[in-house]
Amino acid sequence: MTAGSRRRSHGPLLAALTALVVAVGCAAGGVGESGPQEPREPAPRQSSRPAAPASPETETTRADGTTSVAEFKSDIDDAVTIAERYWGAQFRSSGQEFRPISRIVPYQREGEISCGGQALPRNNAVYCSQGDFIAYDVNWSVAAFRQVGDAFVFYLLGHEYAHGIQIRLGIRANFTIQQELQADCMAGAYLGDSVRDGTLRLDAGDLDEFREGLLAVGDDPDQPWFAEGSHGTAEQRTDWFFRGYERSLDACNLR
Repeated sequence: MTAGSRRRSHGPLLAALTALVVAVGCAAGGVGESGPQEPREPAPRQSSRPAAPASPETETTRADGTTSVAEFKSDIDDAVTIAERYWGAQFRSSGQEFRPISRIVPYQREGEISCGGQALPRNNAVYCSQGDFIAYDVNWSVAAFRQVGDAFVFYLLGHEYAHGIQIRLGIRANFTIQQELQADCMAGAYLGDSVRDGTLRLDAGDLDEFREGLLAVGDDPDQPWFAEGSHGTAEQRTDWFFRGYERSLDACNLR
């Protein structure tokens, strides 16, 4: 899935993906009490990190093709551009001014970026309302891109961008899970509507990539739904994403 045609075909990789992306979430995405926290300048890269995902500077050749960092960066750029275009149109249609998220920040080490004084962990992607930026662990994100496919990149960006839209709309939830499932629905709407209007082309296998990614990022079945940080089970996240994908924003309880 891209605005162009850089599609690769990926086989079933759910087991490997689960180990890779189980930490996906929005740990620092909420609204805090302190003032804006800008992302710090990245520190020099370490030469080695035990147990880290594959370095994005190397290309991984698979049986179904080569997935490069250049492709990943291009997909991120496309996802941001299309999200800004989509949400800008939604805001204008309701007579509101749209303000894009300020910046998209890749990082490589825990503590390299902070949000409201909280260091962002590895293996994560977050929207930080204090500073209005999306930050993502680039090593982890590239590894997920290589294992799942480009559709996961568009979902990941769409989910975090949705948190920024929630802030702009003044949406507040009583429980984290409500906020997260709504963001999944909003990400689905942004992607489904973009496919329907021809902005994105859905290639064979993209829907499977969405499903594989969503199945991998669900909460542990034993996690209480009301716990702080809960995102929803794999089934809940898949259900809410495809509600938005199929029925657009009307399915996302934005009003």
